[in-house]
Amino acid sequence: MQDTKKHERSQQIEAAAYAVLAEKGFAGASMLSIAKTAKCSNETMYRWYGDKVGLFRALVARNADQAAAVLRDAAAEDRDPMAMLEDFGPVLLEVLLGEKAVALNRAAAADSSGVLGQTLAEAGRDTVQPLIVEVMERAIGQRAIAGPAAAACDLYLSLLIGDWQIRRVVARVPAPSAELCAGRAKRAVQGLRALMPAT
Repeated sequence: MQDTKKHERSQQIEAAAYAVLAEKGFAGASMLSIAKTAKCSNETMYRWYGDKVGLFRALVARNADQAAAVLRDAAAEDRDPMAMLEDFGPVLLEVLLGEKAVALNRAAAADSSGVLGQTLAEAGRDTVQPLIVEVMERAIGQRAIAGPAAAACDLYLSLLIGDWQIRRVVARVPAPSAELCAGRAKRAVQGLRALMPAT
């Protein structure tokens, strides 16, 4: 299959996975039901993704990579770490608070097996957080903030996200605007500087 056609087909499959997930939850979302919704063969599903966990891991990874790419690109350009965090914040918020992430988190909360939650952690946070820690290490090295880097990362994420993600998942707030996310990211960096100042 040509790359373009495969990409289009994978997008159809992933859209179908989100639709079935919203309707049936993680436990009820079988590979067969997703294949039928996507109008593709069950064999293709298993060949491309291995199993249901593999499929949803791919969904989470695609979502997380959008944020991770911003940090990787900025690091390659050797940008100022604090400016990197300010630019990264809105992207991370868009990923975490968007409809796809909300659907995955709602399903994970209802999944008594814990499999989807573990997949979200491994393919999402566990992928992105080490990149943020690397940015913090650079910021500490440049005396923009104090360490340790892991604590700085935790503080930054707390200031940036707060309870916004859980409020989105329980349908208490709408998806935020780009302007709101940019303001939140700027305040998170300001708070990080104020609470962990370099001595």
